Amino acid sequence: LEQRLRQREALQSRPLETVPTAAPAKPQHGNIPNTPLAASTISFLLGSTFTTGLFIFLSGGFSQFWWTTYQVGFFVAAWATFHWAEFAVTAGWNREKCSVDSFLLDNGAMYHVANSLALLEYLVTLYFKPSLKAYPYVSEVGIFLTLAGQVLRSTAMIQASTNFSHALAFRKRDSHELVTGGVYGWFRHPSYAGFFYWALGTQLTLQNPFTFVVFVALLWRFFSQRVKTEERVLVNFFGNAYVEYRSRVGTMIPFIP
Repeated sequence: LEQRLRQREALQSRPLETVPTAAPAKPQHGNIPNTPLAASTISFLLGSTFTTGLFIFLSGGFSQFWWTTYQVGFFVAAWATFHWAEFAVTAGWNREKCSVDSFLLDNGAMYHVANSLALLEYLVTLYFKPSLKAYPYVSEVGIFLTLAGQVLRSTAMIQASTNFSHALAFRKRDSHELVTGGVYGWFRHPSYAGFFYWALGTQLTLQNPFTFVVFVALLWRFFSQRVKTEERVLVNFFGNAYVEYRSRVGTMIPFIP
């Protein structure tokens, strides 16, 4: 309690600080400095990446550079948007938990390996067999799925507000409420479903059959385990209210009831 009070006093004197006022569910990673300078620098880099990707996408790619296709442009813009939105939504609707970690850039090596593998598969296939990337309707479905997934996840975070946390909370706070309205009336875990479909949409956009299957397997395994763990905690928090909610609202992630 004394530590949290000191943090709040420090924040009052340094309103731009990025130290969360609420005790995090787990320690901050610490690999990226938790400072306003780091947050502003990351935002600038993500904004520059988004602008570059969007320009390539809207231009339909550039023939003088074989790798600058509209598909790559969209993938890069979508990736930058996702990480910026994670921080922006947290800063706007869940300020007490906001930190540099809210960008989710320090999200584990496997996440970055998976995205790098996706880009590698696309570029190698495009270079040696460009005809395998020439199915525009597949990319169109992927673009729609990516945008829908992003909107769903960001909306879920906004509607949950301070009840949302990037890390599992195993201790119920006095202000913790069970959110069942809005998108939570259609998806039991809309932020998970949003990311699931966002990630698969990016792979459809790139027309990557191999990494699409890899993403499905890895994400399904991760969210299946996460939902089971989180729901045990939520039943402890809210009792029959959550049991009843769970019985009438599904996750909308295939094979995760």
